[in-house]
Amino acid sequence: MKNKHKNNFWNDLPNPFFVLAPMYDVTDAAFRKIIAKYSSPDAIFTEFVNVDGLCHKVGRDKLMPHLWKDNLEGNVVAQIWGNEVKNYEEVAKMCVELGFAGVDINMGCPEKSAEKQNACAKLITIPEKAIDVIHAVNSGTGNKIPVSVKTRIGYSEENIDNWIGLLLQQDIEALTVHLRTRAQVSKVPANWDYMTKIVNMAKGSGIKIIGNGDIQNIKDAKEKVKSYGCDGIMMGKAVFGNPWLFRHDNYKPDTVEKLKVMVEHTKVFQELFDGIKNFAIMKKHYKAYANDFPNATILRNKLMSSKSYEEVREITFNFIKENY
Repeated sequence: MKNKHKNNFWNDLPNPFFVLAPMYDVTDAAFRKIIAKYSSPDAIFTEFVNVDGLCHKVGRDKLMPHLWKDNLEGNVVAQIWGNEVKNYEEVAKMCVELGFAGVDINMGCPEKSAEKQNACAKLITIPEKAIDVIHAVNSGTGNKIPVSVKTRIGYSEENIDNWIGLLLQQDIEALTVHLRTRAQVSKVPANWDYMTKIVNMAKGSGIKIIGNGDIQNIKDAKEKVKSYGCDGIMMGKAVFGNPWLFRHDNYKPDTVEKLKVMVEHTKVFQELFDGIKNFAIMKKHYKAYANDFPNATILRNKLMSSKSYEEVREITFNFIKENY
């Protein structure tokens, strides 16, 4: 029998809804703040954080910045992963105390280091542990906030009947399915044809079904919902260099606006994470922001050697002055 969560924000979202994917060292508190300001997804997932580290006296201080959030972000879901089942319960309690809208369990990430700990995508091959983890998280939340799962359609091959079927029997409120197997990683296109079957299987379960994989923009996301019937769409990589991704008016900033937001993003990152996260993390963002306009390569090369917000600001505004 499914529990009734007291604050199930999933039921209050628009139909359809569009959410930001969890991406390690990408969807940190700085980038999420920028995305929330410029395009307001219906829900935002944190970068995934390790429960075993959070339950360790040394690891906790190091990992807590992954769970920083801003009230302006709206519905923020903490995504967690790890090995020890009891630690999932402990961290779920923590997520309630920290005021998260929900907790999501990572059962899809293909990172080998995570799989060595029998976590993330490896749980597809250990269904009994996956069930224990869901029970532990529900126990930790005390049904105060909803629990969800993000996974794939199978491990070495498609296994929707058994794996997705099993998850749909559990006490979860939402299920995000990345439409590739673990073995496929991102080497082949996501197979959206499987979504119709998953949606049909979920009927009557009360579980929201979220599709994920290769979505380029809101227009594409809306077409996928219309074609395949899922409740919502999760977008990830397309947000790089594009905090406007979740706007519904097809807004495209001009180059100067885009570069000014890049500088703003850098400022927020430095204010939050100076001495905590490596500034080099920002460089993956610069590759996306400084792209597809005249002389972008020149600007990008200069940004790659930057070491602070002040440097980035000077480099960028000099570039704008010379080119615009």
